[in-house]
Amino acid sequence: MADELKAKGNKAFSEKRFEEAIDFFTQAINIDSSNHVFFSNRSACYASLNNYQKALEDAEQTIKIKSDWPKGYSRKGAALYGLGRLDEAADAYNEGLKIDPNNALLKKGLEDVENAMQSHGMEQMFNELLSGDLVEKCAKTKCAKYLAEPDFVQILKSIQANPSSINLYMKDQRVMEFVLSALMPSGVDAQFTNTPPPEYTEAKEAKPEPKPEPQPEPEPELTEEEKEKKNKREESDKEKQLGNTAYKKKDFQTALTHYEKAYELDDTNIAVLTNKAAVLYEMGDYDEAIKVCENAVDHGREIFADFKLIARAFHRIGNAYHKKGDFDNAIKFYNKSLAEHRTPQVLEVLRKTEKEKEEAAKLAYHDVAKADEARNQGNILFKEGKFSEAVKFYTEAIKRNEDDPRNWNNRATCYIKLMAISEAEKDADECIKRDPNFLKAYIRKAQVFIAKRETSKAIDMLNFVREKDTEKKLEAEVQQQMMKCYVGMNQTQNNASDEEIMNNARNNPEVASILSDPIMRSILEQMQNDPNAARDHLQNPVVAAKIRTLVDAGIIKLK
Repeated sequence: MADELKAKGNKAFSEKRFEEAIDFFTQAINIDSSNHVFFSNRSACYASLNNYQKALEDAEQTIKIKSDWPKGYSRKGAALYGLGRLDEAADAYNEGLKIDPNNALLKKGLEDVENAMQSHGMEQMFNELLSGDLVEKCAKTKCAKYLAEPDFVQILKSIQANPSSINLYMKDQRVMEFVLSALMPSGVDAQFTNTPPPEYTEAKEAKPEPKPEPQPEPEPELTEEEKEKKNKREESDKEKQLGNTAYKKKDFQTALTHYEKAYELDDTNIAVLTNKAAVLYEMGDYDEAIKVCENAVDHGREIFADFKLIARAFHRIGNAYHKKGDFDNAIKFYNKSLAEHRTPQVLEVLRKTEKEKEEAAKLAYHDVAKADEARNQGNILFKEGKFSEAVKFYTEAIKRNEDDPRNWNNRATCYIKLMAISEAEKDADECIKRDPNFLKAYIRKAQVFIAKRETSKAIDMLNFVREKDTEKKLEAEVQQQMMKCYVGMNQTQNNASDEEIMNNARNNPEVASILSDPIMRSILEQMQNDPNAARDHLQNPVVAAKIRTLVDAGIIKLK
C-alpha cells in the first residue's frame, strides 16, 4: 500500500498538484515511517509550495534515516536556501559532496548558493550606499566637485527618494563615478577618463615614478543654512541619547521629556518618534504609540526618511495593535514593515501573530452546546446510512469542541463505513489521545487493523478492550469484531492444503498440547455440533486464546 501511495504522490507531484502529493506521501509515511524516500519526496513538495520550514524538517528526517544518501543533503540545502540561511545551505551541499563528490545536483545547488551569497553581499553594499543622505556621502568622495552643479544634486535627491530609480541615471558619468567612488576601497582611484588606453608595445617596461603621498580630501564648506541644520541635529541627538539612557533605566516620564525636546530641536530626526512610541508602548498607552508612529511615517515620507525608519514605525504600530488583541491590524502593519525592510525579527513576530489569530478564532468558535447539536444531527444521518453527510456534522462538532472524544470516535466510525481507513485511524488516535479510557476508540482502531489485514494486532486490541471493560458494556461489539478477525484468518488458511495444515500442526508443540487437552476437545466438539456455542466459549480469554492458536494453525475453519 505504501508503494502505491508513493506512486500516486509522484504522479501528483509531476502534475504540480503538490498538496495532494503531500497527502499521499503522508499516508505512505504513516504506514512505513522508516522509508527515507517518502520524507524526501514530501520535502520536495513542501519546497515547491515555498513551505521551506516543513521541507527542512522532512529533509533532516531523510538524513536521520539514511545518512549516506546524497539526495537527502540536496533536499536540506534547497530548504535552507529557501529560508535564506545561505551559510547553512552551503554546509549541507558540502556534506552531500563528501559522500558523492561527482553528484551534479549537489554541485549545482552549491554553485547557486555561492552565487546568491555573492549577490547578497553586493546587494548589502549597494543598499548601504543608497541609504542615508547621498549629498553628504558624495561630499566625502572625489565627486564633491559635482555638488556645485544643481542638476547633479537634484539627481542625488531623486535617487535618495526612490533608490530603484538609480538605473535611470547610470549612463550619467558623474553618477557612475560617485557609485564607484563610494563602493571602492579607500585609496582606490575610481575617476573616469576619456583618454584611450595606450597601444601595447614590446618596449622594456619603464620603472614607475613614485606616487605622491595621498592627501586628505578637503571638507566641503557648508552654507549657513547647512551649518544650522547640522547643529540642530547634533543638539537633537544629544537629547535623544539622554532619552535612551532614561528609557533603559525605565524612567519613562523623563525619557518622554527628552524625546519631545529632541523632536522640537529637529523635526527631521524621525528616530526620535519611534523611540517615543517605544516608551508609550511600555507605559501601556498603545493608542498614543500608534498615533506617534503614524506621524513618523507621514512626516518621514515627506522628508524622504530612511526606509528602515519607516519600517521600524510600522513594526511598532503592529506591536501596539498586537497588545490590544487586534490581530488583523497587527498582521497588516507587520506586513507593511516587511514591505519597507525585510528582517527576521519582524518575520518571526508576524508568523507568531498569525498563529495566535488562528488559535483565537478556534477558541471563539468553541461552543459545547452547538458541538452536541452537530453530533446528534450526525448520529441521525449515520443511522440513515448517509455516512458522507454525517462526516460533515461530526467535523463541525470537532471544530466546536475538539476535546470531546465522542466527536472523533463517531467520525472514525463513518470513515470506516466509507473505507477511508487512513482518516479513520487518525481520528481513532486523536480520540485515544484526548481520553485514553474511551474504549470505543480502541474498537475503531481494531476495525482499522482488520481493514488493513493486520488481524493479530486487531485481536490484541480487542482483548485489551475486553480486559478494561469490567462492566461488559462493549462485549457484544467486541465479540462481533473478534469473529471478523477469525473469519479473516480462516480465509487465509483456506488457501493452504489439508496436508500442509496437518504437517504444520504436528510440528507445533502448542497446537499438539491444545488438541490433547480433554477439556478443549470437549469444547471443540460442542462448537462443531452447535456453532452458537462458540460465542459463549470465546468470552473466556483462556479458551479464546487457545481457539485463536488453532485458527492460526488452520485446524479450525470458521464459516
